[in-house]
Amino acid sequence: MSILPEERKNEILKELKKTGKVKVGKLVDQFQVSEETIRRDLMILEEKGLLKRVYGGAIRAVYQSDEPPFVQRTTVNQEAKVKVGKKAVELISDGDVLAIDVGTTMLELAKQIEKKKEITIITNSLPVSSVLTESLNQNMFTGQVLLLGGQIDPKHQSISGSLTEQMLNQFNIKKAFISAGGFSIQNGVSNYHLHETLVSRKMVEVSKQVILLTDSTKIGVDTFCKVAPLEKIDVVVCEQPFPEIWKGHPKLGKMNWIQA
Repeated sequence: MSILPEERKNEILKELKKTGKVKVGKLVDQFQVSEETIRRDLMILEEKGLLKRVYGGAIRAVYQSDEPPFVQRTTVNQEAKVKVGKKAVELISDGDVLAIDVGTTMLELAKQIEKKKEITIITNSLPVSSVLTESLNQNMFTGQVLLLGGQIDPKHQSISGSLTEQMLNQFNIKKAFISAGGFSIQNGVSNYHLHETLVSRKMVEVSKQVILLTDSTKIGVDTFCKVAPLEKIDVVVCEQPFPEIWKGHPKLGKMNWIQA
């Protein structure tokens, strides 16, 4: 099985998410690489806080219903997130009023926004607002960027709180791009952080169309806080095709699945 090093690391993380542990010997056989290569992969992933090495392999890093800090997440499954961001930007039209949620996939979307005219973007993400402000300065698109007020979370570089939610009530938003820590048939879209989840819920509530941006590692995963049931999601953009086992499920409604 010949794949790129980053793809191999992503596959290791997927296996960790499924089973909670990986064995060096099994990974050597699976990827047809040396034991030294696998141990180096595990060391790199541990340095990023994404797993904990143990004798003979590795186990999931324990975040106590939490996720790694924003900076660490920017390199996880990055290729898939870039694909999703590039595809999602096609859903933005001139004159749109948009809400963009927090998260690393949202950052990739923000990087792709160009040649759009008179759009208004509302966000509670500090990195997203920074990228968009620079794009405006370089005339990559025209319009305005509104950074919501509230309490700053330096670890996840987000803004949340009752003030953030109250501000969202003042707008008529056409399209909300939301993120997820998990996405399942049973529990819909979920996330790790209560306060960020409440802001995401408000974005869903005040928007005419809800667009979920997710990579395939989130499919079938349930995290701490429920954001929205599947019935509230109009469009999903993912790098993988629609899951076969979900076909025909009544909860999916008229959801449009777009493969990046």
